[in-house]
Amino acid sequence: MSRFPGIFLVATLLFAFLCVPPDASAGPKYLFKIGSLAPEGSVWIKRFREFAQEVEEKSNGEIAFKIYPGGVMGDDLAMYRKMRVGQLNGGGFTMTGIASVVPDFRVMGIPFLLHSYEEVDLLKKGLYNYFSKAFAETGLELIALTEVGFIYPMSTAPITSVNDLKKSACWTPDNDPLSAGFLETLGVTPIPLSIPDVLTSFQTGLVNTAFNSFYGSIVLQWYTKANYITDMPFGYAYGAFLLDRKQFSSLPKEYGELLKSSAETHFGILLEDTRKSNEEARRVLQDNGVTLVKIDQNDLASLEKVRDKTVARVKGKAFSNEIYDEMMRLLVEYRSR
Repeated sequence: MSRFPGIFLVATLLFAFLCVPPDASAGPKYLFKIGSLAPEGSVWIKRFREFAQEVEEKSNGEIAFKIYPGGVMGDDLAMYRKMRVGQLNGGGFTMTGIASVVPDFRVMGIPFLLHSYEEVDLLKKGLYNYFSKAFAETGLELIALTEVGFIYPMSTAPITSVNDLKKSACWTPDNDPLSAGFLETLGVTPIPLSIPDVLTSFQTGLVNTAFNSFYGSIVLQWYTKANYITDMPFGYAYGAFLLDRKQFSSLPKEYGELLKSSAETHFGILLEDTRKSNEEARRVLQDNGVTLVKIDQNDLASLEKVRDKTVARVKGKAFSNEIYDEMMRLLVEYRSR
């Protein structure tokens, strides 16, 4: 009689095992580990999680994303190196960071070139295939373009003229020949730093001027040290959501299409969110003691001349002649209308 309880237990466990669906305890078939500089809680990470959730649900759990926000995987180049060795499978990259790998991607970041989001959207659409091809040649799959927005000079003292800017200790992103070249042409010695180092450098006095969007300055807490914003866009900042091309290509065709269609939806919403967040952040910054200062329009004209000299210096080096010529063709055609 004493054998029966043991036999009953084994039979029960065997029955339970046979009744468990084969995939119930299995992990995702396709796992993408994604790094990002964007902090947890930011609009960029919120929307990415919604995108990831939709893809996971529509693939019945076969695709999943593990997200490492807030720069815990390092800066853009560190994340790219981790992708090369398989520690990461993708990331949300800034234009200045990933352009070290694909130089043509920085072409829309020329200072004082773009005047409106209408121009931005036109160029994004017109240059998308160029960007996609350039990334593919380096083993990266372009899933979506992202946006920081128009960026402004942010400083510890008011910058209301070109002379004020010339006197500043001015940050530029690491490996950004556009911003650095522009400042050098202007007569300013740039201080190159990675984005995570900027706040500390404000605190120590290494820099007193940097560039960010209104929303970005809140998310990264730069506004706590830089109490003045010159109300004149310095340039346009953007980025890309990229995956390892080899791993993306391993997906069944329908899953690749699912991932891209979901990205088109959610990153389209993210674009609207980002622009709305920048509008709201402008008011929030002013409510929190940040002063917006104006610059003379004559100075703006002189800065555009510096831009043209900078482009003449870096064209063919910082980006190809081909991508620049196509961008300007689209822009001139649009402005002439």
